[in-house]
Amino acid sequence: MKVLKFKVILTATLLVAVSSMSLKAQQKEWDSTYRPAKYLQKIAEFKATPVEKKDYVFLGNSITAGGNWSTLLGLPHAKNRGISGDITFGVLERLDEVIAGKPKKLFVLIGINDVSRNIPDEVILANYKKLISRVRKGSKKTQIYFYTLLPVNSSFGKFKNHYGKDEHILWLNQEIKKLTAKNVTVIDLYPHFLDGEKRLKAELTKDGLHLIPAGYQVWIDMLNKSGYLK
Repeated sequence: MKVLKFKVILTATLLVAVSSMSLKAQQKEWDSTYRPAKYLQKIAEFKATPVEKKDYVFLGNSITAGGNWSTLLGLPHAKNRGISGDITFGVLERLDEVIAGKPKKLFVLIGINDVSRNIPDEVILANYKKLISRVRKGSKKTQIYFYTLLPVNSSFGKFKNHYGKDEHILWLNQEIKKLTAKNVTVIDLYPHFLDGEKRLKAELTKDGLHLIPAGYQVWIDMLNKSGYLK
């Protein structure tokens, strides 16, 4: 009986140890504290041109950063708040700068880098909701627009951490569409950039992730036709 009891205790102890190791391993798979190399530099630049009530703010990562929105849209009051490589946690960290200006409109595209860094889908979604809640609380008149995530194209072979995760993009896009229940306008970019093989159209990208001018033109045409810029 003593031997059997010892084996039971040993087995239970090993299971707890393995479970603890597994939990720690899962926690190490993603990092909420990651910030791009130029994060602080870009924030300093943003503070030099603060957001104002008449502004249309474009908030996100490199895909947003790559668009000269004031020129492309003919909007002198458009302000680009994109930072290459940023994730939802980074956006939340710098959101107060946007909220303080109480902009007229806020356009948000963020999340693909979270996916590439294995941040769980539910955590990304929770961050979307935190963003909306904070803007609603701090700038009640700001109109919020959320974009669905763009597809990627693995045939370019450059951003391997972003590839093979289409199910995460699709799940997040499905959940983004539900944000309309929070009085958010959802702009569904995804299908307009999709080729016949469910990838980002090669003619719209330079590397399977970022857009070329032809890609931004598709985006601009959508916004111009939507009436969201009025």
